[in-house]
Amino acid sequence: MSTLSQRKGFGATVWDYLTTVDHKKIAILYLIAGGFFFLVGGLEALFIRIQLIKPDNDFILGTTYNEVLTMHGTTMIFLAAMPLIFALMNAVVPLQIGARDVAFPFVNALGFWLFFAGGVFLNLSWFFGQAPDAGWTAYTSLSMASQEHGIDFYALGLQISGAGTLIGGINFLVTIINMRAPGMTYMRMPLFTWSTFVTSALILFAFPPLTVGLFLMIFDRLFGSNFFDPALGGNTIIWEHLFWIFGHPEVYILVLPAFGVFSEVFATFSRKRLFGYSSMVFATVLIGFLGFMVWAHHMFTTGLGPIANAIFAVATMAIGVPTGIKIFNWLFTMWGGSIKFTTPMLYGVAFIPSFVIGGVTGIMNAAAPADYQYHDSYFVVAHFHYVIVGGVVFALLAGVHYWWPKMFGRMLSDALGKVTFWLFFFGFHLTFFIQHFLGLMGMPRRVATFLPNQGWETANLISSIGAFFMAAATIVLVFNVIKTSINGEVAKGDAWGDGRTIEWAISSPAPEYNFKQTPLVRGLDALWIEKMEGKTELTPAEPIGDIHMPNSSILPVVIASGLFIAALGFMFRNEHGWGDVVGGIGLAITLLGMFLRSWIDDHGYHIHKEELMDDDSKEVKA
Repeated sequence: MSTLSQRKGFGATVWDYLTTVDHKKIAILYLIAGGFFFLVGGLEALFIRIQLIKPDNDFILGTTYNEVLTMHGTTMIFLAAMPLIFALMNAVVPLQIGARDVAFPFVNALGFWLFFAGGVFLNLSWFFGQAPDAGWTAYTSLSMASQEHGIDFYALGLQISGAGTLIGGINFLVTIINMRAPGMTYMRMPLFTWSTFVTSALILFAFPPLTVGLFLMIFDRLFGSNFFDPALGGNTIIWEHLFWIFGHPEVYILVLPAFGVFSEVFATFSRKRLFGYSSMVFATVLIGFLGFMVWAHHMFTTGLGPIANAIFAVATMAIGVPTGIKIFNWLFTMWGGSIKFTTPMLYGVAFIPSFVIGGVTGIMNAAAPADYQYHDSYFVVAHFHYVIVGGVVFALLAGVHYWWPKMFGRMLSDALGKVTFWLFFFGFHLTFFIQHFLGLMGMPRRVATFLPNQGWETANLISSIGAFFMAAATIVLVFNVIKTSINGEVAKGDAWGDGRTIEWAISSPAPEYNFKQTPLVRGLDALWIEKMEGKTELTPAEPIGDIHMPNSSILPVVIASGLFIAALGFMFRNEHGWGDVVGGIGLAITLLGMFLRSWIDDHGYHIHKEELMDDDSKEVKA
C-alpha cells in the first residue's frame, strides 16, 4: 500500500488531495471547488436582485453592475454547474460500470487542476478591480470595446478551464467504451452512465469551437489581430456563431447528466425498473445529436434571413420530442411504484413540472417571429433559469443527496434535506416564474435599474424575495453537510436499501480499489437481479488477485500552475516589459511538467491479495 495514504494529519491530507489521481478523491475536489463557486455565483445573484428590488436603486450601478452580472452567469455555468456535474461523474460512473478507475487517472487529475486554475484566474479579476463586464456570452461588439483587462481574464481563464473539461470528457468516453465489467453491454449500462457517455461526446465536439473563439479573442485583444473588428475587415457575428455552436450543446452537457440523475432516483425510490429503458437511451442520443442543429436560434434577430430562421426553429422544436419521451417514461416509472419520498425523490418530482415549464417557454422562443418580441427581455431570463435551475440545479441537489453516502460514508439528514428542498423550491418559483410576465411587460434583461410607475415594481420585489429563500435553503444545506460530517448516520453499502445498480454493492465510501473482484454483470439493474436471487453481493468475474494501482503525482498541479502564470504574464504584456518574460516562464513550467511526465518511468504499485483478505476479515469482525 502507498504509505502516503496511511498517514494522518492535516498536512498529509492536503498533500494527498494535491497529488491524488483517485477518481473518488477527484470527485470530492470537484464537489468542493464547484460548491465554492456556486456560493460565489449565488452571492452575485443576490447582489443583482438587491439592486432590482426597487426602482431607481443605487446599491450597485454602472460598470460594477455589469461586472457582477457577467461574473454571475460565467461562474454559474462554467465554474459551478460544470464541475458539480463532473463531481457526480467521477464519483459514480467508474463504480456503475465495474471499473477500478477511469482510463487515464493522471489526465483526470490534470483536468481538475486545469479547471481550478482557470476558475481562480477568472475570479482573480475581482482583486485587480477589472472583472469582465460584457455579459457571460462576451459578444465581441462589447468585449472588444472593453478597456480594462476584465475580458482578458475571461478569455484566458475560460481557455484554461475549458482545456480541463475537454480532456475530462475524452477520459470518460474512453473509460465507458473500454473499461466496462464483463457482461456490462451498452444496453445494460445505467442511465446516468449513458448520459455521461453522450455528454462526453458533446464535450468533445462542442468545446473546440469555444477554444477557437477564445483564441481569436485573445489574439485580437493582446496581439493586435482583427478577427472581430468590422472596421478592419473582421466580423462580430462570427463570434456569436462560434460561441453558440458551443453554447447550445453546453445546455445539454449540463441537462443530460441531470436527466441521468433523475432516471436513477426515480427507479430507486419507485422500487421499479426504469420504464422504457431502450427508448430512454435512444432519446438521450437523439437529444445529443439534435443539440448541434439548433445554435442559431440564439441569433434570430441578427439578420440571418427567414430560411435560416425557419430551419433552426423547426430543429429546435424537434428536440421537444425525445425530451417528451423522457418525461412520460419517468411518469410511467412512478406509476404503480412503491414510492418513497426521500429528499432526492422530492427534487425529482419537483423537477418534472419545473423543467416542463422551461421546455414550453423554449418552444415559444423557438418561434422566430415571436422571438423578436421575447429577445433580450426578462422572458428569456425566466426561460433560461427554469431550464438550468429547474433542471440542472435540482438534479445536482438530488444527486448530491443520493450519492453523498457513497462518496463520504455518512447520510445527510433527510429532515434538513427536506427543509432545504421546500425553501429552494418555493424560492425558485417565486423568483423566476414572475419574470416571464416582467418580460412580457417589456422589461429588458441586463438593466441595472428601472423607473417607477412602469408596472414592474411589485414583480421585481417578489422576485428578489424569492432569491433570499434560495439563499436560506443554501445555508441549511451547508449546515446539513457540516452537522452530518461530524455526527451523521454511518451509511451501509446499499445506503438507501433499494439500490439497483452496482455502485451500491460495495462499501460506503468505496475502497480505493473499488472492487476486490471485477463483477460479472448479468443484466440491467445488476444488483437488483442478485437481490431477487437472495444474494447480497455481486457474482465475481475473476478470483481475488493482486490489484495494480497508479501512483499519486504532483505534476498535474505543476502543469496547471504553469498555464496560470503564463496567462497572467501575457495579459500584461502591453503595459509591462516583464509580461512576455513571465508568460515564457509559465509556459516553461508547463512544458517541464509535461516532459517529466513523459520521462519518469512510473509503474504504479500493487495491492496484494493478502491485504484484500485482511480487509475481508476486518469487515467480518466489524
